[in-house]
Amino acid sequence: MAAGRRVKADAAWTVRGPLRLADHDPGARPARSSSREADQARLEALALEIDRLQTLMWAQGQAPGPQAARAPRLLLVLQGMDTSGKDGTARAVFGRCSPLGVRVAAFKAPTEEERARDFLWRVHAQVPRAGELVIFNRSHYEDVLVPVVEGGIDAAERDRRLAQIKAFERLLVESGTTLLKCFLHLSKAEQARRLQARLDDPDKRWKFQASDLATRAKWDAYQAAYETALAATSTAQAPWQLIPADSKSNRNLMVAERVVEALRALKLQAPPTDPALAGLRIDGD
Repeated sequence: MAAGRRVKADAAWTVRGPLRLADHDPGARPARSSSREADQARLEALALEIDRLQTLMWAQGQAPGPQAARAPRLLLVLQGMDTSGKDGTARAVFGRCSPLGVRVAAFKAPTEEERARDFLWRVHAQVPRAGELVIFNRSHYEDVLVPVVEGGIDAAERDRRLAQIKAFERLLVESGTTLLKCFLHLSKAEQARRLQARLDDPDKRWKFQASDLATRAKWDAYQAAYETALAATSTAQAPWQLIPADSKSNRNLMVAERVVEALRALKLQAPPTDPALAGLRIDGD
C-alpha cells in the first residue's frame, strides 16, 4: 500500500521546532480578501471541490477486488481551545460533501471502558478506512493536554505518550493515510466574546458549561501544554498547521485550502469500469 501524501503547507504557519504561541497572531487573516462576498464565494468553491475530490476517493475505496484496499484516505485532526471553532469548521468546510465517505469522530473524556485500555485504543478504531475522509473533533492529543494540566500524568509519562503518538501517526501515514493536523489558534479575548455570546443566546446557552470557566482559568497552562505537544509531534510526514481562528472566515478558508491541497496531491481518478459499458445506450421506452 502506498504511503499517505505529505501536504505542502504554508511555511509561515507550519510548526517547526520549539513553539511559542504568543509569537503567532490569532487575529491574523492571511486567507481573507478585502471582500466578504468574495471570501464566501471562494469558500463555496473550495467546498464544492472537496466534495468532487472526496467522491473520487470514496469511489476508489468501493472498487471491486484488492484495489479497494489500496485506495487513499484522509484524516483531518482539529484541535483548539473551547470555542475555537472545531464544529463550525467541519460545517463550513464539509457542508457540501455527500455523507458517503465523510465522517466526524468527536473525542470527549474517556469512558471507563476506554480508560481500561491504552490511550490510543479508542482513537485507532476511528481512523479512516480506504477511501474515507474522517474529521477528528479533538483527538488523541487530548491525552497529552488535559491530564498534563490537571496533574493526571507526569512529564515522563507525557513524553512517552508523545513518542507513542509519533509512532502511531507514522504507522497511519505508511499505511496510506494522508494526515492533516490543524491547531485552531484562538485568543483569550476572542474566547471571552464567544463564551458570552453563548450565554446571551437562549438557543446556544446549552453549549455553555461551568467547566468551561474552570478550563479558561488555566489558559496559560493549556497554551504551554499545546506548545510542548505540537512542537514534539510536528514531523515531515505529519506537520502541524497553525490556523489563526479569531476570524471565522479566515479559519474556514485556511482549513479548506489545506484539505483541497491534500486531496489534489493524491491525484485522484475514478476507478476503472467494465469496458462493456462504453457506448451503452439506455432505452427510453
